[in-house]
Amino acid sequence: MKAIVLAGGYATRLWPITRHRPKMFLPIGEETVIDRIFRELEAEKRISEVFVSTNERFADDFRDHLAASPYEKLHLSVEGTREEDEKFGVIGALGELIEREGIDDDVLVIAGDNLISFEVGEFIDFYETNAAPCIAAYDVGSIDRAQSYGVVELDGERLVGFEEKPERPSSTLVSIACYAFPQASLSRLPAYLAAGENPDEPGWFIKWLYRQTDVYAFSFDQAWFDIGTPESYLDAVRWCLDGEAIVHPDATVERTTVGENVHVMEGATVTDCNLESSVIFGGSTLRNCDIRRCIIDRDTEIDGIDLNGALIGAHTQISNGS
Repeated sequence: MKAIVLAGGYATRLWPITRHRPKMFLPIGEETVIDRIFRELEAEKRISEVFVSTNERFADDFRDHLAASPYEKLHLSVEGTREEDEKFGVIGALGELIEREGIDDDVLVIAGDNLISFEVGEFIDFYETNAAPCIAAYDVGSIDRAQSYGVVELDGERLVGFEEKPERPSSTLVSIACYAFPQASLSRLPAYLAAGENPDEPGWFIKWLYRQTDVYAFSFDQAWFDIGTPESYLDAVRWCLDGEAIVHPDATVERTTVGENVHVMEGATVTDCNLESSVIFGGSTLRNCDIRRCIIDRDTEIDGIDLNGALIGAHTQISNGS
């Protein structure tokens, strides 16, 4: 079985933090989002190769990251886009990758910006038991949240209904970006795309597919974070840190209250501040600040400013005299 990790998005909702870095490289505790996935796929013996799909803009970032990683299964596969409006859509990019890499095998597909609490091996067990296309499903607990995802309807574990981002969701159980496909199902992709079907969200392909063959849902109830917004990223950090704080040994923190769910990275200097539920990137300097639920990018200077819910881009300088 092969695995494909989708990492081709531009994460515009997280700009400026992700303007010049893939959101998959954002730290969640001591690891990046995508390295959590890589670690599991490397350990899973049923996965023989892992194809990491990204765009041309971030290709060099991924080449460097993969070259420095300890994992042996990873292969970079680059789609020919550099901007958001050039994207093929997830299904379009998936079809192109399968053709480009000559993949002729069962495939696990997982989004590189997904933080999931179940083990990938559990999902593959479920897939092998059913010997059919499978999706992972999670109850988001809110009709409003369900409107942003593909809402599923089940008969037992078999999919009997699917609506992509409905205005009036019939339930709060949604499909997350984790799928397992037999080779025979993926061979239907060219026909799906040639028929002019939607190439964007994977849910459109699932909606088309379950009407032709049985599709099963692996439902889980631990934690799941779709890291696409500042709020969801900080929520993922909070879940991972679970009230603790990480202060890098090569950061300087003086006369500062470091509260829960705070990550201060290497080379940062924080003096006379209060920090709560925030991520402070390396090289930043904070003085006389109250920082709550903020993401402060690298090499930033903030002096005498209180911030709540702010995203501050790299190399920014802010003071109460500016």
